[in-house]
Order: sequence, then C-alpha cells, then structure tokens
Amino acid sequence: MTDSFINYLEHEKRASAHTVLAYKKDLEQFSEFVAVAFGLEVIKDVGHAEIRAWLVDLVESGLQANSVNRKIATLKSYYKFLLRSGEISKDPTYKVKSLKTPKRLPEFVQEAAIERILEELVYEPDFSGQRDRMVMEFLYLTGVRLYELISLQWKDINLAEASVKVLGKRKKQRIIPLTNTLKKNIILFKKVFEETFPNVRESDYFIVNNKKEQAYPMMIYRIVRHYLDLFAQTSKRSPHLLRHTFATHLLNKGADLNAVKDLLGHANLAATQVYTHNSMEKLKAVFDQAHPKA
Repeated sequence: MTDSFINYLEHEKRASAHTVLAYKKDLEQFSEFVAVAFGLEVIKDVGHAEIRAWLVDLVESGLQANSVNRKIATLKSYYKFLLRSGEISKDPTYKVKSLKTPKRLPEFVQEAAIERILEELVYEPDFSGQRDRMVMEFLYLTGVRLYELISLQWKDINLAEASVKVLGKRKKQRIIPLTNTLKKNIILFKKVFEETFPNVRESDYFIVNNKKEQAYPMMIYRIVRHYLDLFAQTSKRSPHLLRHTFATHLLNKGADLNAVKDLLGHANLAATQVYTHNSMEKLKAVFDQAHPKA
C-alpha cells in the first residue's frame, strides 16, 4: 500500500517532488525500524505502541522536534489514507501528538542591506552578472520560492500587464505583480539573454546557467549566499531568507495580511501570521524609543 499512497500524493494531492520524496523516506525508515525492533514486515499492522517506540527512538537519537513532527505528519497522512481505503479499521496515530517546538521568528535582511545589494553593488555586465542580479532582485521583489523561480519560463512573464504567473505548491497558480523597477530590469535582462543565447523561445527557462540549461537549487543557493555574505548580518544565507524578507518588509510598511498571504501562495493565514511578530517587534522598539513613559 505504500506505493499506492505515494501515487496518491503525486497525482491526487499534487504534492511537490520534494514532499513525496520526504514522505517516502520517512515510511522506509519507519518500516525498517518496526521490522528490526518488532519483526513486523507490514507497516499497516503496526499499532500505537510501535509508533510511540519509533518516535522515542528518534528523539533519543537527537533528531530535532521539527523533524520528528514531520515524520509524525507522514504517518498520520499514511494511516488516514489506509483508513479511507478500508485497509485498516482503526488509526494507530489517533493519539499521537506533535512535539512542542520553540517559537523562532523568521530571520530577514535589513532594508539597508537589501538596498546596498540591489542598488549600490556593481554587477558584471555579462550574462552571469546580470543573471545573478536578476536572481537576487526577483526573489526579493516577488517573494517566490526557490523551486518556483527555477521553474519559471519566459512565457510566464507578462511584461504588458507587469505580472508573473507562478506555479506553487500543489500545482496552484498565482499571479504576482511586477514593480516598475523589476519590469524595467527584466527587459534589460532579456536583451542580455538574447545576445547570449540567440533565438530565445517562450518555453525557455527564465533563469539558466551559462549553457542555457535550467538552473538547479545549489546554483541559486551559491548566488544568494555570495551576495548576502557581502552585506547581510544574518545567520542564514538562503533563497528562502529573501522570501522572509519580502514578507516582513511588506508588513512593516503596512501591507494587508491577506494580500501578503496571497502573494506568498500560503494556503491559510496561520503560515503568514508568523511574519507579523517581526512587525510587532519593530513597533515595540519604536514605542520604547519614542514614548515618554516607556
């Protein structure tokens, strides 16, 4: 039934390839554990006690609570699938609860640092330099995810309407507006792109390497890390940090929470509300500094 579950994730839930792979690995690890520890060859025969033993083993091995919780989510999804399919009559994960995790505010890059990266830094005029600039600018000014950026094709960018069509999680499409500055720089980038790679087609990828091949995750990580290392005072240096920065800066400037949710492609407000904490911290700092009785 594991194969059927993976097929369900891919074709009915339309989960991302990353999610499907993570769920598959979790189930393989769990299956190996119950086979060795309890002699159970079929994980649908597992009960609450075996699941609890696996979770205890994970915690004792030093796995972080967030990672354990993801594995719990995998099991809950799997057994819910088996229950609906009639393969089991009782869900063994019914009483399993997620571990408590410390609340951590998402890091973001200060506006001054972003300003220096996008406005003051001199990028090389060749294709590589202008592509790097576009990566940094696009991630920050649209808030797209890493895999959304590398999946973009030229046909997804509508310069006439100053918008970009993004395919997000669970194959959901959303439209993100382009700022005037970003629109202008995309036009300039396209000229460099066409000069470097003649006969550009609508189906060509927007961000490519020097051989016109689709960008890959580690390539984007290297670009982002390189430029953030120059100015950013954060412990993290990742493409997702620019997404956090996009959301935080919008909310700090008074953007509507629902609008930010739609721009980010979040399924519900809970995922977006984490950024309001950064905004509150800024408000508290202003209050403490300015209020005579603070």
